[in-house]
Amino acid sequence: MENFGYNKEEHQHQNNNSGNTYRSEKKIPAAILALIIPIGIHKLLLGYTNEGILQIVLTFVTCGLFGLVSYIEGILYLFKSDKEFDDTYVFNKKPWF
Repeated sequence: MENFGYNKEEHQHQNNNSGNTYRSEKKIPAAILALIIPIGIHKLLLGYTNEGILQIVLTFVTCGLFGLVSYIEGILYLFKSDKEFDDTYVFNKKPWF
């Protein structure tokens, strides 16, 4: 699956040459979407199309109860470092938690 111009080698090269700390481009938007709109939209942002659609359907079928998974994931996203977030969810594609 494509990351739409966002690959690990280029991101590491940019951060190693700039001397700045590592910054994830998708961590904060994914966490905000998971906490504010807890139906699975954050999965779509991260490129997990099947998991995102499944979570949206399950959230509606369970009358919002499955939305708790989004809250948990949003909190986990915020507590991970930027590098750990990218390694886990962007590059290694871990779909749940």
